[in-house]
Amino acid sequence: MGELLDFLFICVLIFYILRAVFRFLIPVLFQKVVNQAQQQQQQHQYRATENQQQNYNRANTGRAEVKVDYVPPQNKKKGSIPDSAGDFIDYEEVK
Repeated sequence: MGELLDFLFICVLIFYILRAVFRFLIPVLFQKVVNQAQQQQQQHQYRATENQQQNYNRANTGRAEVKVDYVPPQNKKKGSIPDSAGDFIDYEEVK
């Protein structure tokens, strides 16, 4: 009977010791995992931003020049509205 009590006492003692260790160990491990995930996310974001910047630079380095062969004539009349300006309706202000 004494051996059974010793075994139960040791099991309960081990249970409480493990419980106390895990109470301190689990938050530390969890924080470590969260920090690693944040670092990986930041590195991924940095790489994505860097790739976008490189793609933008590649696209803009070989710019082509545009030559305009036709320039429409200027209207010499002052105060005249060109046809391309849109439709205008005359109105009178009523007071």
